[in-house]
Amino acid sequence: MPLPRALRPFAHREYRVLIGALAVSIFGSGMWAVAMVYQVIHIGGGPLELSLVATAGSVGLVAFVLAGGIAADRVPQRLLIIAVEGTNLAVIAGISGLAMAGWLQLWHLAAGAFVLGVGAAFFFPAYSAILPRILPAEDLLAANGMEGSMRPILQQAAGPAVAGIVVAALSPSHAVTGVAMCHLLAFIILNFLGQHALDAPANGADHGSPAGPADSHTAEPPARKSFFHDLREGVSYTLRTPWLLWTLLWACISVLFLIGPIEVLLPFVVRDQLGGDARMFGFLLAVMGIGSAAASLVTASFRLPRRYLTVMMVSWGAGSLPLAAVGIIDSFWMLALALFIFGATGSVGMVIWGTLLQRRVPAHLLGRVSSLDFFVSLALMPVSMALAGPAAAVLPISLIFLVAGGVCPVMAVVAMAVAGMPSDEIAHPLDRRPSLSADAEASR
Repeated sequence: MPLPRALRPFAHREYRVLIGALAVSIFGSGMWAVAMVYQVIHIGGGPLELSLVATAGSVGLVAFVLAGGIAADRVPQRLLIIAVEGTNLAVIAGISGLAMAGWLQLWHLAAGAFVLGVGAAFFFPAYSAILPRILPAEDLLAANGMEGSMRPILQQAAGPAVAGIVVAALSPSHAVTGVAMCHLLAFIILNFLGQHALDAPANGADHGSPAGPADSHTAEPPARKSFFHDLREGVSYTLRTPWLLWTLLWACISVLFLIGPIEVLLPFVVRDQLGGDARMFGFLLAVMGIGSAAASLVTASFRLPRRYLTVMMVSWGAGSLPLAAVGIIDSFWMLALALFIFGATGSVGMVIWGTLLQRRVPAHLLGRVSSLDFFVSLALMPVSMALAGPAAAVLPISLIFLVAGGVCPVMAVVAMAVAGMPSDEIAHPLDRRPSLSADAEASR
């Protein structure tokens, strides 16, 4: 009996190994988010100290994510992923040992968070680049959907919940030890990835499918040159590929306008408009996460849409519209519905986006382009959060959400029009594997 479409990637051994390790690792990351907070408090820290540790992790991630993309295109991704997980294990095990011995200091946590951030900067471009090498093109959408549904469940819900129980029942140091055990298990699982299949050079992102001029795949990657040459090559490819460039520009605008209001101002909406507390705020975030997980799983269960760029941009643009009313909503259930829609439509777009990178970007550039995408999102997150507070001091929160929810759909339409996305997706069909042209066949 054939597997459902969403589960077809599990027919491949290498994917089962990779996704199993990723599941354990992101569960551990979810535990770390809570364990780190209470470990800071346990050694006498307050909001300032907690901010220092969190910032150290963010700095490590943002500072090295472009280097991580270049490394993913230069170094065998299997070795890179294993090295990152081994480093994570060493860092968390060291912090656990120091905590158990009573020797842990704030700078240990900050340094550890920085190294973990650097590790994430190298891990995710390598993970994105390795998927097309272990799965057929038609299974990539399902694989991205599976990750999109797994992440909110394990990293945002189950991991923090388990860590909270361990902290309450035992101590923060025991929770950190639990995180170390997760990374140990993930490291062991990753060593079962097949070396012979994954350390060979990649030949193309869509397994021989023909592509247009902007998406052509060469049989051999170019000779390795300097760090800055590789970086320029990735940026140059992005700038001359309209659908890619304008999607990233839209992402810049959406992160700038949406992240700050959601992360900084939404708690005040809950308090002032709904009369709610932290429990209500946490429940609303959980609803958004449930929408994200469910939509990722549903998207993974179907074929990639023929109008994939249109569906992606409409999902993102239309899904932002409910946020325009957040500042005037006085019903808990209406706010929950708005956040559910935002989470669900955001995930539909993200699953398609990740699949497009893996299928249309040349294999030897995939790590760099993925890291540019990551960098764009990360770099503007703190800017958006820094601006949200001052903006709320001079403008009504309702106006801020109205602008945020209104700008993103307009910019989605602009991006589609300027990049010519409707005609581009017709010129580069991905809903089925076309027969190879004579030139493509000769190049294999």
